[in-house]
Amino acid sequence: MSATPHQPTVTEREARQVAEAAREQDWRKPSFAKELFLGRFRLDLIHPHPMPADEAAQRGEEFLAKLRDFCETKIDSARIEREAQIPDETIDGLKDIGAFGMKIDTKYGGLGLTQVYYNKALAMVGSASPAIGALLSAHQSIGVPQPLKLFGTQEQKETFLPRCARTDISAFLLTEPDVGSDPARLATSAVPDGDDYIVDGVKLWTTNGVVADLLVVMARVPKSEGHKGGITAFVVEAGSEGITVENRNAFMGLRGLENGVTRFHRVRVPAVNRIGPEGAGLKIALTTLNTGRLSLPAMCVGAGKWCLKIAREWSAAREQWGKPVAFHEAVGAKISFIAATTFALEAVLDLSSQMADEDRNDIRIEAALAKLYGSEMAWLMADELVQIRGGRGFETAESLAARGERAVPAEQILRDLRINRIFEGSTEIMHLLIAREAVDAHLSVAGDLIDPDKTLSDKAKAGANAGVFYAKWLPKLVAGPGQLPRSYGDFRHQVDLSPHLRYVERSARKLARSTFYAMSRWQGRMETKQGFLGRIVDIGAELFAMSAACVRAEHLRTTGEHGREAYQLADAFCRQSRIRVDELFDRLWTNTDDLDRKVVKGVLSGTYEWLEQGVIDPSGEGPWIADATPGPSRRENVHRPIR
Repeated sequence: MSATPHQPTVTEREARQVAEAAREQDWRKPSFAKELFLGRFRLDLIHPHPMPADEAAQRGEEFLAKLRDFCETKIDSARIEREAQIPDETIDGLKDIGAFGMKIDTKYGGLGLTQVYYNKALAMVGSASPAIGALLSAHQSIGVPQPLKLFGTQEQKETFLPRCARTDISAFLLTEPDVGSDPARLATSAVPDGDDYIVDGVKLWTTNGVVADLLVVMARVPKSEGHKGGITAFVVEAGSEGITVENRNAFMGLRGLENGVTRFHRVRVPAVNRIGPEGAGLKIALTTLNTGRLSLPAMCVGAGKWCLKIAREWSAAREQWGKPVAFHEAVGAKISFIAATTFALEAVLDLSSQMADEDRNDIRIEAALAKLYGSEMAWLMADELVQIRGGRGFETAESLAARGERAVPAEQILRDLRINRIFEGSTEIMHLLIAREAVDAHLSVAGDLIDPDKTLSDKAKAGANAGVFYAKWLPKLVAGPGQLPRSYGDFRHQVDLSPHLRYVERSARKLARSTFYAMSRWQGRMETKQGFLGRIVDIGAELFAMSAACVRAEHLRTTGEHGREAYQLADAFCRQSRIRVDELFDRLWTNTDDLDRKVVKGVLSGTYEWLEQGVIDPSGEGPWIADATPGPSRRENVHRPIR
């Protein structure tokens, strides 16, 4: 696919360099997940389960009670689905109770909720209406409040955060028509002009962009005298002259989503609205997402809880062959999967969120794993619910109600959840992102060995450093507590979870050995082995989820809250997860990756074009990617601020 005339032409190596420069390079705090990928099962980093402070918990519970009342009395999810729009009065009501300022500090007019309670709130409101969950999440997790909290000046915080807490809706604008997960080709420009920047370009899939008052915009500043240049973040007033929302996009799910196409034509942005220095935009975006990503699995947890409720109620009421369908093994297995997986997802979410609040650990991998695992498993749970419901699962809630049955929107939740495997980093991109962090220790000591641009002396030095590192590291992967039958004995009660933790410890070492072997085998070609890397990450995600489930079960046992039942659910989840892990380990080396690459070449070269004969393509006319050439808009502005 060729670049459009204004699109920067970027080589694969240049694209990798841009992405690498945006990474947080250092690990100043411990990371449970990073240690797991290195073969070290640091249970001490997550057990005992961290807890919120009493005052934070009280404030959070008080808001959850208020939010529950609002969701039950003021949100009409069927209307939102029917009209494909969240009513203005609903958004105004959310503003009134402070839902737009959940994560904003109280000194700026927000509620100052912890990450734990912010996520509990998103799980609740997202179950009432996924579109509202997306609205609030995009506003606070990646919109103006989060990057300003982390990187904004005091003046910026005082100017914008009170507005975001009560009146203004914000959006995050990075993606462009021909730029997704490869930001090196970003085309939107911000040219310095005195005390301002002049912004030109087109942004796609701007969640909240149709109704936003404030925008976080990523644009490329050209390098010039006095300007370092590079991709830079700005806060932009959505009503500025030259901004046109050209389209309100429609999707298979999240029908109330205010997502659009936004064009900038010579938009003047004051330099004081720049977030951080020039060139820091991608780093700001990635750092914002480190905790911002937790909002998405929060809504996946809410979806899992709802799927479990409907599966339980329906499977008890529906009878086939003389007994409720739940007691037929084929259906019961699906219910068990939904229950066990919901327990594990909540365990992963609460653990990651509490670690984010405590700020003792670096959770960039944990948050990414939570997003990856939550989005994939929630989709599977919703799919199983549709199957349990049978024909009623495929029927819309409106149709069910019209013929006198309970209006259960099972097909809607399947449609609504599908985007989560794409939002905020697709599953495929998350695999690569997490894999890069997982092998960081290896690249730190041996990266120069496989870098073709390094000199022989650099390679020799890297070889010496690698030798020292691996001489200490590799022997530790041979044996560990997972081989001792009485390890992790404090997880042995009515149900014994200690074998699962021993399995995690053994599997972590096996995972690290597999990664080392692959790096030795493929060296510089390792980054092209995306199938292998994806399975490595999926194994790590399962091991993290098993660990979190066991720690949560023990926490609930010690606090007297459903401890026995929690142990049963953790045991069921771990047994299910271990089957998946064993299969993934087998597929590391027994797979069709090489054959798949050959087939792909054949498909793209037209070798198999004969296979496409005999069908009609109902697609319309037009280019695969819309033209995004800068210039004035020729379309009506559909921007609709809510006041």
